[in-house]
Amino acid sequence: MEIKDRILQSALLLFTRNGIKSVSMDDIASDLGISKKTLYKWFDNKDDLVSAVIGGHLCRVQGECEGIAGEADNAVDEMVRMMEWAERQFSQVNPNTVHDLRKYYPAAWQLFHNHKSRYILTQIQDNLHRGMKEGLYRANLDVEVLARLRLAQIDILFDPDIFPNAHFGQSRVQLACNEHFLLGLVTLKGHKLVNVYRHVTEEE
Repeated sequence: MEIKDRILQSALLLFTRNGIKSVSMDDIASDLGISKKTLYKWFDNKDDLVSAVIGGHLCRVQGECEGIAGEADNAVDEMVRMMEWAERQFSQVNPNTVHDLRKYYPAAWQLFHNHKSRYILTQIQDNLHRGMKEGLYRANLDVEVLARLRLAQIDILFDPDIFPNAHFGQSRVQLACNEHFLLGLVTLKGHKLVNVYRHVTEEE
């Protein structure tokens, strides 16, 4: 693996595990067994490295999301798969990581914000239209409003003032909010599918 890719991979793992602010350039160099001089050959400073890590991560995330949407049998299947994917993703992320990104690394945060407000917004809208066309989501959904509501939820999920890290694990918050949003969309036909995919038995 090329040294630059190794640096990005190591930094992502350390940021994910420990938060971004607490990880120094020394920590990354030590983790890789290289000198800081080698590290600075590829990245001017930590801000530059954080932006590169986030940019690369968002590209991979986009590819995974497109794969999920392409493989899903229907809109509900797509949403459930995305919920399960998000649970796996965020169960491994230190709660401080998103907070650090927002507070200390504005260039990298802007990359995340742009990805969310463009790609993720479009993905949500596409799923809503797909579900309505398939008769699995209610026909009178206000797609514009609901897509932006869903987008706003992403920020809320990581807000420590609303969900203090000491009391709310990310997987728990993700699951509760995602299921609540999905169940607000579905028709009776769609609800039955949700139960099938989530292995839930309900009395009629």
